[in-house]
Amino acid sequence: MIYVIALLLGLVQGLCEFLPVSSSGHLFLIRTLTRDAVGEGTFGSFFTVMLHVATLIAVVIVYREQVLAILKKPFQKLTLHLILATLPTVAVALILRKFDALDAWLDRGNLVGASFLLTAVFLTVGELIRRLNRKKRPLKDMRVSDALLIGGMQAIGVLPGVSRSGSTITGARLRGLTRKTAADFSFLLSIPAILGGLVLEIYKLVKHPEAVGAMNSVSYWVALTLAMLVAAISGYFAVRFMIRLITKKGLWGFAIYTAALGVLVLLCQGFGWLGFGFTPFGG
Repeated sequence: MIYVIALLLGLVQGLCEFLPVSSSGHLFLIRTLTRDAVGEGTFGSFFTVMLHVATLIAVVIVYREQVLAILKKPFQKLTLHLILATLPTVAVALILRKFDALDAWLDRGNLVGASFLLTAVFLTVGELIRRLNRKKRPLKDMRVSDALLIGGMQAIGVLPGVSRSGSTITGARLRGLTRKTAADFSFLLSIPAILGGLVLEIYKLVKHPEAVGAMNSVSYWVALTLAMLVAAISGYFAVRFMIRLITKKGLWGFAIYTAALGVLVLLCQGFGWLGFGFTPFGG
């Protein structure tokens, strides 16, 4: 059973990391629904971060030319914008690390339902702005203010249920950037975000080695390897699909989906069917 669930988590991560529906929110729901089958904490935060690393590989492959260009010429405008857009997320991560009670409260999924609804709002706003704003600016015309706003939207995406790609794409649209620019910058921005999450997770393990838990078993590492492989492959196709979708179509379908899912999760929370509700900090 552990391998089946691991493969499912890998597939969901690969698809949902780049579709604007929140991979973290979907992973949380799957872990919640399957915890009786595999045990509490089997697929913890380290497992989730490693799945993100797998999808990072997919992004690097798809955007290999842009990544190589940055590595060859790091001191360029795009690099500065990526750094500036990453800073708000770093700030939020540091705040959560300082306030353990708040971090733990968010990890319990209290805001998942509301966060899915917030993703739906972001996507809806992005679609409306796209229709109203006729003048679009390409990637080469990005400004510092664009990067900071997009970065602020990404920082909101640390909430499980808020789509990182959906919020950053909406931020790019609010700033009047082209569809292609919105997609490219959003996916490139995932690289430092995922790397930062990996560094933070390694720091947690070094500081709290007792949290290793299930990671001591061979089955855990086999499951993680399989899940990462599936996440990388599905993530590659999801990135390519989203690039075509964003540049040619709209995101209304995802807005409807996340709105419906948000309402469903809130109802389940209200009736106590998911095992987590709206408990206050420390509760």
